[in-house]
Order: sequence, then structure tokens, then C-alpha cells
Amino acid sequence: MSGRNVALAVCGGIAAYKACEVLRGLQRGGCDVRVAMTADAERFVGATTFEALSHHEVVNDLYACHETAIPHIALADFADLCVVVPATANVLAKMAAGIADDALTSALLAMRCPLLVAPAMNVHMWHNPATQANVELLRSRGISFVGPREGHLACGYEGEGKLASANEVVSASLARLDARAQDLAGIRVLVTAGPTHEAIDAVRYIANSSTGKMGLAITREALARGAQVTLVCGPVAERMPEGAQVVPVISAAQMHAAAERAFAEADVAICAAAVADYTPAHPSTHKLKKDRSPLDVIELVETADILKSLSAEKGSRVVVGFAAETDDLIGNARSKLSRKGCDLIVANDVSRPDSTFGSDTDRVAFVWPDRTEQLETLPLDEVARELLDRVRDLAGA
Repeated sequence: MSGRNVALAVCGGIAAYKACEVLRGLQRGGCDVRVAMTADAERFVGATTFEALSHHEVVNDLYACHETAIPHIALADFADLCVVVPATANVLAKMAAGIADDALTSALLAMRCPLLVAPAMNVHMWHNPATQANVELLRSRGISFVGPREGHLACGYEGEGKLASANEVVSASLARLDARAQDLAGIRVLVTAGPTHEAIDAVRYIANSSTGKMGLAITREALARGAQVTLVCGPVAERMPEGAQVVPVISAAQMHAAAERAFAEADVAICAAAVADYTPAHPSTHKLKKDRSPLDVIELVETADILKSLSAEKGSRVVVGFAAETDDLIGNARSKLSRKGCDLIVANDVSRPDSTFGSDTDRVAFVWPDRTEQLETLPLDEVARELLDRVRDLAGA
């Protein structure tokens, strides 16, 4: 990692002292680290501490920096990666809104490098709808998150809001720096995401609980690593990642047709969508009235098997499937791998609250023909990062 430059943005929370550990870990990884701090952060750890550790002047005032007259721009020009730790609810809100009212937020607004955010706050502040909306907006812009974790909080509460460990933040930072090397540059990736809606009549449909979050996280990560991404996405409420070629679809038949077209130009297909297995055989073009056309019986027919279809024509290309299971996770995933003919199955137990549809975390296992690798419960962005590491290896990138 020699020669990598990291801007460490330290915000005002009790976990600010852990930013010192993050700084030292980054230095051990071969990084040159420069620090920006808010005034509130200095109430917990003094700027002198960070200057002694980093051997650089801390950016904490837009008008009193001795090294440059425009410190926020100089810091942004310096950075290959910016790490915000601990990220408070206030700074997350300012990042989402583009507010630059001090040296740290001005530097963040000027950054052109990847950003990694490690939040830490009270559990209720983290789960507040405003904070969650800000996090989703920042994720949609390609910003990565590590944590927060569950545990005992400094405020006395128990719950989600604890800063990820220094080792986790450092590892994620070094992974982002490695990803910035664009290890998927030149790779064309097809991602399918979300559910499909199978029409019963003009207003009713058959669907499942998929939100598309996993497929969108994979898309963001692939884009960050230089891939060209076509995202074939069913009906979801999530914001689409910037930079992807998005093909919106509704039904399984539409997703199948769009995936086939996109795969003709792709090197890798990652089928993360939860496609309906069945569709009504005779959907009505008008709303069926229960007093005249009761829906006591709906005749169903099987939908096209997108994963099997792409696997049959993949040749030397890479195809990855997903298996959402409620029991016998590995056995069912391995059976699916054999039936479909893909290279890798990502198996997740959707009966678990930390790995179900709509969750912001997943506990997945990677299932190959000859081995299985079980991961711990991780945020979706980290699952996407781990998956694309394996896809990179399969693709020989």
C-alpha cells in the first residue's frame, strides 16, 4: 500500500479517540494519513495528538492553516481515500445535503476520491428515519459504510450505533484503496436485482418481499472497481446507482428478455433478483370484480429460468446465482448450483432477521462445486465487496 494517501475526517463523538487507532493502523498499512477535525471532535481528542501521530498539520480551520491558504482543497487533492470516523448523525446529514460550514465538511464536499464512512451514535439517532434516509442517499452516490455495530453504547443504551472496531475500519479502508486500483476495469457486468410482479389483472399481481438492496449494493461496488454495469431491475423503491446502465422491468418475462440482451455483451452475470417462479396463465387486462369474476382459482405457469438460461450459454464467462432459503441452506444451494450450471451460488438464510429480505445486513455462504465458504453477518456493501473479490478471481481479472 506504499504511496497511498488517506484523509481521515474525525467528527465529534466519544468514539473520536478510536480514530487514533485507525490512523496508526492505516500507517502500518503503508498509508500517508492527514487529518481534518470538527471543533466538537477536538473536545474529545486534541488536534496536537493527531498532528503528533500523522506528522502533518490538522485541518480544523479554513483560515489558519500554515501549510496552504486553501486547506480543504489541498486535502481533497491529496486523498486517494477519505475515511470519516466516527461519522455523527449531524455530519451524515451535512454530507447528504452538501452543507460545507466548517473545514471538515468543506473538505468532504471537495473530495473526488472514494469515501468510507464509519458511523457511531445513539441507537435511536441511528434508526431515526432522517438518518436512515441520509444513509440511503449517500449509499446511492457510491459512498461505502462500515458499521455501526450492536453493543453497549457510551450513552448507556444497548443497540445498533457502536463504531465498528478500528481493525474493521482499517481493513475496509485498505480494501477500498485496493479496489480503487480498478481491478474490474474493462469487465462488463450484468446484475439482476429486485422482485418481479406477475399480473393477475390490471391492479393485482403476484410478488415476493425482495427490495433489491443486495443487487444495488453489488452494482455500486462493481462500479467503484471500474466495471461497466448493466442493472436489470424489477420494481423497487431504492435509488438507482449513478453510473450504471439501468434497464427497468416488471415481469419475469421482461427480466428474462432484458437479461438475455445484456448478457450478449457481458463478461459476468450476477443474478441477484428474486424472480417469480410462476406467473398467472391468463392475466386480465381489466380489474376483475369479485362478484362477477371471483379469484378462487388462479391458473399458474412456470416462468423462464433466467439463471439456468444464462448458465447454458455462458461458455468461459462467469455466472453467479443466489439462493434464498429457509432450511438446509447449504444442501439446497449446492443442489441449485448443480441444476442451474452456474459457477457460484450465494446462499442466504432468509429465515434469519439479520439476513432476510429488506435487511441491511446478510449472512451468506459462497457455494462452489468443490467447497463452501461461510461469512459472518455483514452489511450489504461488505457482502458485495466479498462477492466481487471472488468474481474477480473467477473471471481472471
